[in-house]
Amino acid sequence: MTPSPSSSAQAAREALAVRLQHLRKDAGLTGKELSARCGWHPAKTTRIQKGATPPSDADLRAWCAACGADDQAEDLIATARAVDSMYLEWRRLHRNGMRTVQENWYALHEQTRVCRVYVSNVPPGFFQTPGFATALMSQITAFQGTPDDVSEAVAARVARSRFLYEGHHRYVVLMEESVLRFRTAGPDTMRGQLRHLLAVMPLASVSLGIIPFTAQRTVWPLEAFYLHDDELAVVETLTAEIKVTQPRELADYAKAFTHLADMAVYGDAARTLITAALDTLG
Repeated sequence: MTPSPSSSAQAAREALAVRLQHLRKDAGLTGKELSARCGWHPAKTTRIQKGATPPSDADLRAWCAACGADDQAEDLIATARAVDSMYLEWRRLHRNGMRTVQENWYALHEQTRVCRVYVSNVPPGFFQTPGFATALMSQITAFQGTPDDVSEAVAARVARSRFLYEGHHRYVVLMEESVLRFRTAGPDTMRGQLRHLLAVMPLASVSLGIIPFTAQRTVWPLEAFYLHDDELAVVETLTAEIKVTQPRELADYAKAFTHLADMAVYGDAARTLITAALDTLG
């Protein structure tokens, strides 16, 4: 697995490694003795204990058997899989297409009461029209070389918009003005997308702020991130989805969101920026 740029994932990986070290020491084994019992090179034990190499299910079962702790194997396997899910490459997530990932996002949004979102590239999925989502997801599928199930994935993505109309969900969204200007889809589709933003702005569940090109920056443009009820941040990079749960990092994302919100304009001023972007499309 590619090392995560998020310290949350790395910290969780290192915590698992410490548990394995303690298991070995409690069994009175040296690294070499454990390696011999497991039938692998001592260097592998060192890499696992440093958190540099994620252990497989078979590795964990062998480790526990060597330490006389078979009863701990399943718990460690579950922990390792949870750590692994904190950093997931898009190609791995999309290996069978994009629909399943979109359905998982639906479940997460269903459970979230307040979702704070910052985007610098495209509107968040729950704001996307079917036409815009189709154009975007077709580009992603072609770039990643993953199976094409765009029509099913679009349906699953657009389904999340229902939460905008249910009173117990709230979406606080910040967009860079560039999001309005990027020609991610054809002119007609872009017009439809921008008009849709104007249509959802009055909803009681929505707060939409636009950060103008001319805003004096106190925080530089960032990668897109979603804060779910102060418990989880999902960060989207080119290659991976990163789930952040470490309190210190969550606080940093919340702080960044506050600064970004201070730079944004709302209401009529935001509508003016959206309308101006519409006018450039003719």
